Amino acid sequence: MRYSHAFKATVGAIALSVATAGSALAEFPERTIELIHPWGPGNAMSVSQIIAKAMGEELGVDIPVISLPGAAGTKGQITAMSRPADGYTIFDGYVAPLVLQPVLGNADWVYSDFKPLHAAVSNAFAIGGRVDETRWSNFEEMMEYAKARPGELRYSSGSRNNLPHMVIAKVLQSYGVVAQNVPYTQDGNAVKDLKSGVLDFSFINVGNYIADPSSFNIMLVLSELPGAKASYDGAPSIVDLNIDLELSGLAPMGWTWWIVHPDTPDDVANKLRTAMAAAIKRPDVREAIGKVGFVPLDWDHTQYDEIVGPVAGQLGAMGNALKWEEEELKKLQ
Repeated sequence: MRYSHAFKATVGAIALSVATAGSALAEFPERTIELIHPWGPGNAMSVSQIIAKAMGEELGVDIPVISLPGAAGTKGQITAMSRPADGYTIFDGYVAPLVLQPVLGNADWVYSDFKPLHAAVSNAFAIGGRVDETRWSNFEEMMEYAKARPGELRYSSGSRNNLPHMVIAKVLQSYGVVAQNVPYTQDGNAVKDLKSGVLDFSFINVGNYIADPSSFNIMLVLSELPGAKASYDGAPSIVDLNIDLELSGLAPMGWTWWIVHPDTPDDVANKLRTAMAAAIKRPDVREAIGKVGFVPLDWDHTQYDEIVGPVAGQLGAMGNALKWEEEELKKLQ
């Protein structure tokens, strides 16, 4: 069964009682609110717990973060949207389930099918190499080297056809560079092979870098947000390149925007929005988020279409870059 069918079936089966909603509005929130997180435990979940705790303090209730990974994040989204539209379930809407999976044809919702609360955080990816590399010293020198040797360099984005793979393929395509992507089931193994010389460069996430910053030469931060550069100690970013990558806004990085069921009453949604905005603005929350290497985002629900809307189109262009990479590698066989 496709996720999209399950999503339609579950959402279509929900009947919100007007009488029940009316009585709940005056008291909301009366009990614990759950935030469903689409990934397993890790830095991303820790950041969500920071925001959820502060948001719960604003509302006077607990907001536990429930990890529900699976199916590239769509399992969590389907589960969240199958719950009653009463504001007691929030979905941690990361780009993969919210936008990427629909672009790939694995879900038939679109981002505008849901009711946004507030942007939460972004976590920028980077392209990194070894600190003892002698063939090049920066990203553009590596591109020159690789262009003269089609298909020779090996890199990893973790798994194939994920967001980091799409972004890196788009960057390489912009330079006319063909390289081999080596898949790994665990990011840690890719990092080990980068350090040992099996890989020439690799996708590096914020957690990898913060854990061991002296082991990486961060050549390119795949984000235009100033806070993303700060997470990688000021390393060059896509803004610094003398080439138009057609990547902007949230598209080239991981991010999350908290959403609720579209039928959630406006009064309830607005209480959640107010509490989340207050939580994101708190200095202690912003400091805690920054220590994990993530960047707090200040966009509210009125900017949802403006900010998230362009992402789908850019993801489509990055998907085309994956096809280009595959075709160019076949030519070299």
